Amino acid sequence: MISVLVTGATTPIGERLVRSLVADTRVEHVLAVGLEPPESALPFSHGKRLTYLRVDLGRERRIRELLFGPVRDLGVQVVVHLAQYDRVHAQGRSVHAQNVEALRSILELSDRHPTIRRLVLKSYAEVYRVSLELPVLVTEDHPLNLSPSAPQYIRDRVEADLTACARMGLADCEIVVLRCAEALGPGTGSQLYDFLDSPIALRAAGFDPMINVATIADIVVALEKATHGSGEGVFNVPGYDTLPLSECIRKWGAYGVPLPGPMVLPLYELRHWARGSDFSYGINRRRMHYGLVLDGNRAHTVLGYTPSFPVDWPIGGPIHKEPR
Repeated sequence: MISVLVTGATTPIGERLVRSLVADTRVEHVLAVGLEPPESALPFSHGKRLTYLRVDLGRERRIRELLFGPVRDLGVQVVVHLAQYDRVHAQGRSVHAQNVEALRSILELSDRHPTIRRLVLKSYAEVYRVSLELPVLVTEDHPLNLSPSAPQYIRDRVEADLTACARMGLADCEIVVLRCAEALGPGTGSQLYDFLDSPIALRAAGFDPMINVATIADIVVALEKATHGSGEGVFNVPGYDTLPLSECIRKWGAYGVPLPGPMVLPLYELRHWARGSDFSYGINRRRMHYGLVLDGNRAHTVLGYTPSFPVDWPIGGPIHKEPR
């Protein structure tokens, strides 16, 4: 029996994970943390096995009060850290504090905490570098995107990932980093979902890369397996569906329009200012030219994770009829 702290509990993935952990007989208590007030945070309650707290993780003092207050009192052994800004255009010190400094504080305080023994970080496939010279099938030792010209959205994710990796083997608690494929759904921060959330999907002519997409259900399964596992390390978490971008557009019900590459970027910038869309073609351009598919062999071997939930495509049904 373990007790678990889940940060970012009011996100779609966080809410689904909290539900699953509360229903898990191996979990004694779930401490859920988010920015929303308690009365509007989680649309469900499970009595004494679930506690929700409103905490601003962008403030180091609040993290200290959380870890050496409720976390210690409840005997929390595992921290699942999901809290990060998911808006591409969000930037500045407060965003960096939420994306990186909060994790750094949790890692430092967990190192001398009386009960925490394991930390699971949900990272992102976006941390990997994509180029014509690199393979499309990506393993955990694939180069990361360390470009200083990358937008803060990417830099913060890479910095948080490396901050956790740098402490592996040095901290008292075990550290697990899950580099997850995009969960294709509303509210997940998926750039691909925002790209498809339009009747017309513009893409560069002459490129039709292979992409891999996940579902919230599969990401939650991977987080649960990492929560109950032992040992530490970095693991790719792929989704069930791997398909060409053009097929993805067709199955979503959008109309794909190939255009000369230099035209696509300004058109999507115009779309952002006109509609408030969060999709950034500049961030996704390389992936939409060359593709990126996560190799999940290590997660399968060590964690026992295999993607099993296909995307519920509006047109054409799932890519495969049966789970692998």
